Amino acid sequence: MIYKRSSALFDEAKKYIPGGVNSPVRAFNAVGGDPIFVKKAAGAYLHDEDGNQLIDYISSWGPMILGHAHPKVVDAVIEKTKDGTSYGIPTELETKIAKLAIDMVPGIDKIRFVNSGTEACMSAVRLARGYTRKDKIIKFAGCYHGHSDSFLIQAGSGGATFGEPNSPGVTKGTAKDTLLAHYNNLDSVKSLIQKHKGEIACIIIEPVAGNMGCILPNDGFLEDLRSLCDEHNILLVFDEVMTGFRLAPGGVQERLGVLADIVTFGKVVGGGLPVGAFAGKAEIMNHLAPDGPVYQAGTLSGNPLAMAAGYTMLKELNENRSIFESLDKKTAYLHKGMKKVLDDAGVVHQINRIGSMISIHFCEEPVVDFKTAAKGNNDKFKTYFHGMLDRGVYMPPSAFESYFLNDALSYEDIDHTIKSLSEFVDKLK
Repeated sequence: MIYKRSSALFDEAKKYIPGGVNSPVRAFNAVGGDPIFVKKAAGAYLHDEDGNQLIDYISSWGPMILGHAHPKVVDAVIEKTKDGTSYGIPTELETKIAKLAIDMVPGIDKIRFVNSGTEACMSAVRLARGYTRKDKIIKFAGCYHGHSDSFLIQAGSGGATFGEPNSPGVTKGTAKDTLLAHYNNLDSVKSLIQKHKGEIACIIIEPVAGNMGCILPNDGFLEDLRSLCDEHNILLVFDEVMTGFRLAPGGVQERLGVLADIVTFGKVVGGGLPVGAFAGKAEIMNHLAPDGPVYQAGTLSGNPLAMAAGYTMLKELNENRSIFESLDKKTAYLHKGMKKVLDDAGVVHQINRIGSMISIHFCEEPVVDFKTAAKGNNDKFKTYFHGMLDRGVYMPPSAFESYFLNDALSYEDIDHTIKSLSEFVDKLK
């Protein structure tokens, strides 16, 4: 495929936008080459500025669960736009989507809408600290909760040490309150709790990780975290920005049967517009201003256009729950087909999957955490990414990202994807 116009647009963008992009993964640094520039999208397809049609496996990193430009969502946004685009004053629609979300998700009584997943996670941690009157948090290496300072922390010199900032601009003072554990490793969590008794406000985790590829929790891991939190008076925060309303109508809590104290949402809950949310039991949520002392605010929170898109999306998913079964089957079909191609060619690989999330890792051992994910062969991944892109299939341009299928994908699209892999699989040996 030819990407002449996209390359020219990228050169122009770099003159005015840092790196030429407004979110780093879009720059293709991990895979090489210039990014494509999208002109429009519909259903399962992206249409770029060079006139190429691409089968889309990122779905705007998750929110387009029904496909791009879904007619009901588009119509809802257009109609709401006619009434004005922002008020900064309450609307009935905010209550309607709040009630619907609470009806769909187990274990939550109240929800507050914000503007992004980052804002939701940042606010959830502040609420946890304010509620427990404790300062430290535990997060897991490889889990991404947005770019708030508290989350941009890497491991220190030992498994149970304080984290260190992994971005300039994050202070060591902030980093000292973030403790790093290892995903699927309960002993690393126990060690931190033992070392910092009575100091930990919450444990925040992607219950199914999506930022080191798709990584599932080991059997019993989430249940054991729940028990540890109960034992030590620590709040458990599930970051369901990716998984919420995607893996089931009630997200991971419904699918895997483990309840958190606070849950964060994004992606699907906004129907493609910038929306985030955090929710929990009334006892905890009532600590938020104006009812309580924990402050959180936002001029555009509950924006009518975003609420219209989100409400329409959730309503569609709630009324047509067979969508989740359909997505599961399509993802399993993709998994089976790609595995056969790679196995028949003798290509060493791992495939992780749950629901409509999936990822491929070119490594020998199972991928269960950030350390094992980092062992993937990145040169093979680059070949894989560009081989698929050249055949009209857009995969995540990073080995550390999950794929997100949308229900507009047809089995013909998936067959084309599998066939595309077979055409260059020998280059992956």
